[in-house]
Amino acid sequence: MSEGIEILFEDNHFIAVNKKTGDIIQGDKTGDEPLSSVVARHIAIRDNKPGDAFIGVPHRLDRPVSGVAIFAKRSKSLERINEQFRNGEVKKLYWAIVAKMPPTEQGELTHFLIRNEKQNRSYAYDKMKNGAKEARLRYKLIASSDNYFLLEIELLTGRHHQIRCQLSAIGCPIKGDLKYGAPRSNPDGGISLHARSVRFLHPVKKEDIFIVAEPPVDNIWNYFKKIATEAGF
Repeated sequence: MSEGIEILFEDNHFIAVNKKTGDIIQGDKTGDEPLSSVVARHIAIRDNKPGDAFIGVPHRLDRPVSGVAIFAKRSKSLERINEQFRNGEVKKLYWAIVAKMPPTEQGELTHFLIRNEKQNRSYAYDKMKNGAKEARLRYKLIASSDNYFLLEIELLTGRHHQIRCQLSAIGCPIKGDLKYGAPRSNPDGGISLHARSVRFLHPVKKEDIFIVAEPPVDNIWNYFKKIATEAGF
């Protein structure tokens, strides 16, 4: 677990942080300290609370992915944010760097995904199969370099490894994503997929909440961020 957290938004009801590549959201079999525990401890120490603060996890990002991660600070907030995720009311935008241009500059992908628990990966099919779940996303090309392309992805469903699996299925695996067909890993062991922003209704105040996270700092991300920002993304 990397040191320090970058807080993007916080009030009495929830906190959003910019998850670093390699951080895990919740505890898993690795036994590594999860980001949820780090955030709880940070709040407890900062606010001089006895014991850890309550932290609930309404959504998850894969370990090699960076970007906006939301944690609830009240059980009621957790319940209400969970409900918005379940009902598809949270707008999630991602940035993905791929080495191959998609068939069209923008489009909508629909696949049927089957998750293999043992391998911890999903497989995409063009037609419905037993045990499959429909997965849909929209993508848009927003920048390119000599070797890479930056896509903006809007998730329309929330499936296991959905973006990774669907982009791989059209021949555009994410940079560094060995599991889904990238030829080589990234130096930091992560993949070039970033949860750029989330938009949802405040769980208590019912106000529009829009949170943006800057991508990791490296030469390729810096290059694409500059172009995307100048283009209004």
